[in-house]
Amino acid sequence: MSEVHSEQLLAEVAALPPLPGVYRYFDAQGQLLYVGKARNLKKRVSSYFQKDHGGTRIGHMVSKIVRLETTVVRSEAEALLLENNLIKTLNPRFNILFRDDKSYPYLKITGTRETFRTAAAMPSPSVAFPRMAYYRGAVDRRHSYYGPYPSAWAVKESITLLQKVFRLRTCEDTVFANRTRPCLLYQIKRCSGPCVDLIDQEDYSRDVRDAERFLRGETQAVLDELERRMLAHAEKLEFEQAAEIRNQITALSRVLHQQSMDTGSDQDVDILAVKVHGGRACVNLAMVRGGRHLGDRPYFPAHVDDASAIDELLADTAPDGDPTERTAVRVLEAFIAQHYLGTAMPNVLVTSHAVSKDLIDALTEQSGRKVSAVHNPREHRRIWLEMAQKNADIALARLLAEEGSQQARTRALADALQLPDDQLDTLRIECFDISHTAGEHTQASCVVFEDHKMQSAQYRRYKIDGITPGDDYAAMRQALMRRYGKIAQAIRANEGDAAALAQTEPTEGEAEKAAGDAPSGPRMPDLVLIDGGKGQVGVAREVFEQLGLDLSIIVGVEKGQGRKVGLEELVFADGRDKVYLGHDSAALMLVAQIRDEAHRFAITGMRAQRAKARVGGSQLEDIPGVGPKKRARLLQRFGGVRGVAAASVEDLATVEGISAELADAIYRALH
Repeated sequence: MSEVHSEQLLAEVAALPPLPGVYRYFDAQGQLLYVGKARNLKKRVSSYFQKDHGGTRIGHMVSKIVRLETTVVRSEAEALLLENNLIKTLNPRFNILFRDDKSYPYLKITGTRETFRTAAAMPSPSVAFPRMAYYRGAVDRRHSYYGPYPSAWAVKESITLLQKVFRLRTCEDTVFANRTRPCLLYQIKRCSGPCVDLIDQEDYSRDVRDAERFLRGETQAVLDELERRMLAHAEKLEFEQAAEIRNQITALSRVLHQQSMDTGSDQDVDILAVKVHGGRACVNLAMVRGGRHLGDRPYFPAHVDDASAIDELLADTAPDGDPTERTAVRVLEAFIAQHYLGTAMPNVLVTSHAVSKDLIDALTEQSGRKVSAVHNPREHRRIWLEMAQKNADIALARLLAEEGSQQARTRALADALQLPDDQLDTLRIECFDISHTAGEHTQASCVVFEDHKMQSAQYRRYKIDGITPGDDYAAMRQALMRRYGKIAQAIRANEGDAAALAQTEPTEGEAEKAAGDAPSGPRMPDLVLIDGGKGQVGVAREVFEQLGLDLSIIVGVEKGQGRKVGLEELVFADGRDKVYLGHDSAALMLVAQIRDEAHRFAITGMRAQRAKARVGGSQLEDIPGVGPKKRARLLQRFGGVRGVAAASVEDLATVEGISAELADAIYRALH
């Protein structure tokens, strides 16, 4: 294996210290291949280059390595945390990789930390009566946040619950400040009507505190407090107030009774179950917050087979047990390490498989408090885990069924268009569509289908300028030229370099340099779909002829008779006859799926551009320091750009997130 690597790389490997650390491998194009940790860097990294790995996955990866980077750390725990931090941020090709989705929703109660901390202050009415709301994003220390919740549905269910029991407001501050009579929520006993002074600040503040205690899991204490207040009102013969509190107790007791399982003494717990089958894996995360089971969410990692094969071959000890179970443990440990890095986490994890003590110790060190992982739990925790395992089984079975269906569609399209069927996993399709409003705000979209699924991270929008309004042909010409012009240049340059090398006998260094200079940007797709008939396809043919590209990959999706769905025909740029796939064809279903996604992406971009022009958003966002969130707050507070322009510096500074300096800058920019 060492014969294919440079002497410089092997010398760097030989010079590594026998210390804990993290290593990173790169290929000739500078792409990151793998990130690993080691108790002994010298021993672990050397094992890659001293063994003959043959045609295995690790052999395929090692043959691509041209550069090595290492970082020495103080302990194996530090190495583990650094390894997973790099995996999350750099997306290496051969590691188990979970999509970094920290956008969990929270339940927010506004202003509570500020309002109730300083009783002497005289806050504005909207601040004096905090509101609860669904929230997703960065937290603000002035407010209280509860969660995270596994889904938006779970947050909204909790808000509905708190409305029934504690009757906190959910309206926006602008609505609250301008109410002259109570809204429908008050009429149906979901709000106490603070907007029109139907409850005083002291009583409302008590309801807010009770709601917060309930969200923290102090349900019995809340019930005891409500019962004490009810009896106190009854003793004073205030029977209406006592009846109101009695109804609160009844609603809260009903909610607690409806909880599907006994939480015991647990307040915050995460339950993690993993299932591996058919080369894919699913980790199902269920959450218990404040003693309430909030639901679950499945996660599907990438590169499971590659990373598991590498780990197996590099194991310090001989592997034992079921290989599927060993893969499940690796997937679960990768999820825990990547998911909880840099985020708040509960003290207790209930897991379907035993995980490494080093991993739990590293999380304890990171969080600053004791974290424990429970394997083979008992009582209610076992019920939680069994439910999580069942949901992991269902989610993985659904994923495999969907992938099987999508792969069948890809194969059907390849057969219909006589494409090579030996590399369907790498088949790349790009689709274009044009959208505008009566010729204005024209946008072109390009969506990408690869690896049997839509690749949303590779989508592109093109703002079309310099054409006659409504000229879809000119818009398509501009979009295709902008998309493939640079790719065509790179292809010609690469072919020129290859021809020059072919005329002489290249040295080993020149050959390696030529390989390293290969274009690493977007590659030409195997198929270019155009949403349109002969006219649009003719424009695409002209562009490709000008760029010297292959015409056979251009396919137009022409509406059928009466523009009915299922009657579409495929039009080819290279002169082939039209093809009708059939309304129930799996190939047509895939074409329609990609075409509809291109249309959706184009029209949402056009509408956003149109809305931005109508509200003058660009005028505000062009001001340094004013981004989308601050722009939205300004427009909401003052009712539009004209209202913002009419506001004084002092009025602008009252908006959340707008400092006095920024308010002055906004005023000067608009005047």
